[in-house]
Amino acid sequence: MKTTKKLFILTLALTLSAGFYSCKKKGCTDAEAINYDSKAKKDDGSCVYPDPIPEEKEVEVTANITASTTWVKTKKYILKGFIFVTSGVTLTIEPGTVIVGDKASKGTLIIDRGAKLMAVGTANEPIVFTSNQPKGQRDYGDWGGIIICGKGPVNLPGGEGVVEGGTGATFGGGASPDAADNSGKLKYVRIEFSGIPFQPNQEINGLTMGGVGSGTELDYIQVSYCGDDSYEWFGGTVNAKHLISFRAWDDNFDGDNGWNGKVQFALALTDPNVADQSGSNGFEQDNDASGTGATPITNSIFSNVSLFGPKQTSGTTINSQYKRAAHLRRNTKTCIYNSLLAGYPTGLLIDGSACETNSDNDELQFRNNIISGCATPLAVASGSSWDISTWFNTPAYANSIEADNANLLVPNAWNLTNPSFIPSGGSPLLSGASFAATNLQSTFFEQVSYKGAFGSSNWTSSWTNWDPQNTEY
Repeated sequence: MKTTKKLFILTLALTLSAGFYSCKKKGCTDAEAINYDSKAKKDDGSCVYPDPIPEEKEVEVTANITASTTWVKTKKYILKGFIFVTSGVTLTIEPGTVIVGDKASKGTLIIDRGAKLMAVGTANEPIVFTSNQPKGQRDYGDWGGIIICGKGPVNLPGGEGVVEGGTGATFGGGASPDAADNSGKLKYVRIEFSGIPFQPNQEINGLTMGGVGSGTELDYIQVSYCGDDSYEWFGGTVNAKHLISFRAWDDNFDGDNGWNGKVQFALALTDPNVADQSGSNGFEQDNDASGTGATPITNSIFSNVSLFGPKQTSGTTINSQYKRAAHLRRNTKTCIYNSLLAGYPTGLLIDGSACETNSDNDELQFRNNIISGCATPLAVASGSSWDISTWFNTPAYANSIEADNANLLVPNAWNLTNPSFIPSGGSPLLSGASFAATNLQSTFFEQVSYKGAFGSSNWTSSWTNWDPQNTEY
């Protein structure tokens, strides 16, 4: 009897002890949980975890890019200072990505010789380089811009040059240039509010190309509100299509130092109130700064360009620093075909005896073009007696002058917020183009019937932005 009682008491004690022990060992056993219980021996499913740390949406780029990198559209990239993509490295940017330039540090993207920028957007997802300022507070020159340096030929001493403004970016192929050099591809790209002064009177352009070779592809690019030239080519052989210069401060298409490239389908739309103290032009083309015979001679070739200058009508008030639709000077051999030059104080200026000689020798060509709405359609340098009128009106050149822009039948082209560039039926722009010139016998040029950049198709739709000041990025 006593033995049975002892066994009962021992069993009861063990049972109570086991129950007590089992109550203490249950709980959250995951050390990553907020309510982790170090004493718990058995997990009871009660663990609670902190919210995940959100992925960083903004990335500050403060150092040179020395390894091939891809920037993705789910993040915004902030350029701080001069950012070089170094030789041998490729920077790839996804469609829809937004990159902003820091104003205080003069953020600038520089593609070094031997590097590549692969910025290929789509019509629905363009890649945007823009100001880091809030919408409504953006302005000309909020950041630097894009500089592409290649190994192509340039006519500077030693075959090399340095981009102005203290960037230290060197361009050109030196004694052994590569005309087919490849610096990458830009397609469906917008560049907005660039052109910050690096040094007094030394602003960078929207897209600066130094010695860029023909292996580089440029197509569907819009430069808006640039504090200097929208596009400038310093030598090289790169070609381009579907370029837009919108509300540039200075020149729209500037070429020098032996640039031998081709451009087809280009558009410029200007703000009548904004121009540069140096004089703002549509085209500005030089061989070099002194007009020497240094080779290679600048021999840029343009076809199907539409320049809508500041003066829509004779009564439009414009900034007095607007000058010419085309200023061809300093021994250039630039050739312009099938284009519209409209709304500038002066249409075409052939400036200097070297350019006059190039014109007489049929090396500087101007054919199948319309000059419209320019108070002085044709001009030469002060003191020159060269007969530009006879040259311009050579029957085989098929040039013409329209006194009134209304005759073009593109009345909405000068609308700065919602422009339309498609000519109406009966417009003189819809016919008369010719690709018979030897310079145009290249597979690069699409042979179309119309003059200017537009026929019946609007290639600016979807990817452009005519009001980047008020866009939320």
